[in-house]
Amino acid sequence: MTRLAILADIHGNLPALEAVLADLRQFKVDQVVLAGDVINWGPFSPQVMQRVMSEGWAVIRGNNELYLLDHGTARAPASWDSYTIPPFLRRQLEPAMINAVACWADSLTLRFPDAPTVRMVHGSPRSHFEPIYPQSSETEISDMLSGVSESTVICAHTHLPIDRIVGDWHLLNPGTVGVPLDGTHEASYMILDGDERGWRATFRHVPYDRTPLFEEFERLRFVEHVGVIGQLVIEEFRTARLEVLPFLHWHRHVCPDEPQTFELFQQYTKVNKWDYVPEAYHLNLKPASES
Repeated sequence: MTRLAILADIHGNLPALEAVLADLRQFKVDQVVLAGDVINWGPFSPQVMQRVMSEGWAVIRGNNELYLLDHGTARAPASWDSYTIPPFLRRQLEPAMINAVACWADSLTLRFPDAPTVRMVHGSPRSHFEPIYPQSSETEISDMLSGVSESTVICAHTHLPIDRIVGDWHLLNPGTVGVPLDGTHEASYMILDGDERGWRATFRHVPYDRTPLFEEFERLRFVEHVGVIGQLVIEEFRTARLEVLPFLHWHRHVCPDEPQTFELFQQYTKVNKWDYVPEAYHLNLKPASES
């Protein structure tokens, strides 16, 4: 039997990663594999990169690695021009770290002799940015996995765990180490056991201390450098809910030509953000009478 630890979406959250690795010590794993978004969002991207590089884990790029590598180049779409986090992130990382990310693969095929082959992607096989949600229909998922010959597919990106059989595929998502978005404030990862019968997932959920995150954001003067989006990023760590995406959806829908100032953000705070949050993230919500 082969035993793997699958981690995804660490997002520069060192306290969460350390909590996961402490929990992982109780399991004897053959390999640790990272499904992208190692960096960005959290304030400890250099420290997380140092740990990942020193461990020699198998890693693929996620969309946040593309932000690092492609922002400001001809490869980036025009919509990225206003992004404030990638330049800040690039200043935090050493050149050797950026070069390491540049050499990571965009996807992996895992071939162990005693278990079915596995395709690992970040979003979907079609794009780092395409989400596969737990609630996605079989038709939607089958379209996204069309052409994938491997019987087991691991994805990430949504930060939401998945363990589903869809057609000929076993679809898995380990959840997120670094940025929970279901209100639970726990780091999630997956132990994967494989043999000739297939792969079996065990999902782990680990509490961790978030205090160092907020102290490091303050030390880095993150909001000062990044602006409104920086404030919303910090709020995501406070609430374990989507904060940046609903603001961006509101901005595009209501006032796309207005600059993203703090004055504009004050207008946004008066609306119901849940009108702009994808349904997949309406998890663990209290009834209105209890809120």
